[in-house]
Parts: sequence; C-alpha cells; structure tokens
Amino acid sequence: MSKIRIPLFKLTAEPLDDEARKIVKSEWAAPEIGTRHKLGGEPLFIQKAKWPVCNGCGEQMTFYGQLDSISDEICLADAGLVYVFVCFDCFQTASFIQSY
Repeated sequence: MSKIRIPLFKLTAEPLDDEARKIVKSEWAAPEIGTRHKLGGEPLFIQKAKWPVCNGCGEQMTFYGQLDSISDEICLADAGLVYVFVCFDCFQTASFIQSY
C-alpha cells in the first residue's frame, strides 16, 4: 500500500484540571513553543531527519502528528517536538524527539 497522507488538523493544548492551569507558558523559549501541536500534514522538523520505515513491511511510514513542549518544566529536550509515525498496513508505530 502506498503511504497515506493525513490532512492537517490543528491541536490546541487546553488545560483540563487545576494542576494544568497552574503551568505557566515558557519563560525562556520562543513564543511559538507550546503551539506547534498538530495531526497530519507534514512534520515541522527542527533538524534534518530520516523518515521512518516500518519494521514489518519495510515501507515508508505515514506522519501521524507531533506534540510540542509545554513549558520550561515540561520540556522535550530544549523546547523540542515528539514526532509520531504509523504504518497503516502493519499498525506499527515509530516516534522520535528533536530539539534545537
């Protein structure tokens, strides 16, 4: 099967409890940090990256989404992103983190 492209969906991190509401926006990172969550489209790679290949079938995986750092305290390796990929034939997943 050819790689599926997922249309772009914006994700917004909305605090759902008091603990989450107490977290303040990053004081040290760029203003966009914490707003780069999304499903589908193309990944916003911070650095050049090798696109994951499925361990099951050997085909290139589909970019599923990315999650951003949240704050200075909940930070993915220096204001980074975690990228998630999936194979829709084998239902294998792969993920990795990139940072500045």
